[in-house]
Amino acid sequence: MEVTLLGTGAPAGLPRPDCPCAACATALGDDARAATALLIDDTLLLDLTPGAAFAAARAGRSLGGVRQVLLTHPGNGPAVEVPAGLPQPGRVPDGRELALLTGHRVRAVAMDAPGTGYAVTGPDGQRLLYLPPGGAPAGLEEGTAAAAAYDMVLADVVGRPDALAKLRAAGAVGPTTDVVAVHLDHDVPPGSEVRRRLAAAGARAVPDGTTLVVGAYEDVPDVPRRTLVLGGARSGKSVEAERRLEAFPDVVYVATGGLRGGDQEWAARVALHRERRPGTWRTVETCEVLPLLAEEGPPLLVDCLSLWLTDAMDSVGAWDDAEWSDGGERALRERVAGLVTAVREARRVVVLVSNEVGSGIVPATASGRRYRDELGRLNAAVASECESVVLVVAGQALVLRG
Repeated sequence: MEVTLLGTGAPAGLPRPDCPCAACATALGDDARAATALLIDDTLLLDLTPGAAFAAARAGRSLGGVRQVLLTHPGNGPAVEVPAGLPQPGRVPDGRELALLTGHRVRAVAMDAPGTGYAVTGPDGQRLLYLPPGGAPAGLEEGTAAAAAYDMVLADVVGRPDALAKLRAAGAVGPTTDVVAVHLDHDVPPGSEVRRRLAAAGARAVPDGTTLVVGAYEDVPDVPRRTLVLGGARSGKSVEAERRLEAFPDVVYVATGGLRGGDQEWAARVALHRERRPGTWRTVETCEVLPLLAEEGPPLLVDCLSLWLTDAMDSVGAWDDAEWSDGGERALRERVAGLVTAVREARRVVVLVSNEVGSGIVPATASGRRYRDELGRLNAAVASECESVVLVVAGQALVLRG
């Protein structure tokens, strides 16, 4: 089964008409995208968009053999003139299946937002799932026939990463599923940045006019096993770390800062972080990170190593010069070595967050300088064990490794 993407952008396209934003200004060449529409085996068209016939011609295809046009958008979609020879667009009721004379079967998938998704099975048994913008499947349950792994999924990965998480939780997206992002809008700068974010979610984007073979192997970058996200205060490092795991279910969020009873400003920070996390994530407030790293299970997000180090230095008396020289330094080195070993041996996906403090003002106190130095050593040691290392500056992620 072949799928030609006549467009891969949001309903308004990319760049959006008359939009002055930076993303639209740089959406040129392969990063310019028409509204998403799929032509399957030259016989089935999912979503009729403006200029579909010209888009097909540019891709070396024709709409002359299309026998069915189905809509996914809420309502009847944008007002588009139906090209001569094309059947009138229609919609399959949720849960119903349409059998085409070409051997394709199309089942309508109920969504949690207005619109219709379609699961298409080709004559040779390949399966793809196409979701409308802003929607995720409703009612998917693990082990159901509808949730068997698809060969290809085309969905709004950037706008609804939780849709991909739901599909993974239900088994509808497996290790070999080719996840292709469509409905791309100006929320993320086009080019390298959108590719970087999609790769972290195990997905990819392709230019308009690309023809994909469902079930064919694609060399999509694997999701890194271990990632270290560095950044200064309010740099956006926690947002970056959380974003990397939005498309995965059942994430364990390890908060190393505790509650700090009585500190209202800290409580407000903790509340903000909690509200930002998906409801399916589980939070563990602890500095005992090593046992969690040793376990197998869903992805682990540790935020952050800076506070883990503070706790470790407290426990060995690092702030007192006498205790530091009388075994405290050695004890801290052992704790850090244990953490680094645990990161190296971790078998689950791990994202770690830490502060980058070595580029700022030199601390005025000896204890402050000691903490700065030890955090620099810790970050370097952990980074050496991570496949991916990212530095976040002013909300922009700079890839240092991976």
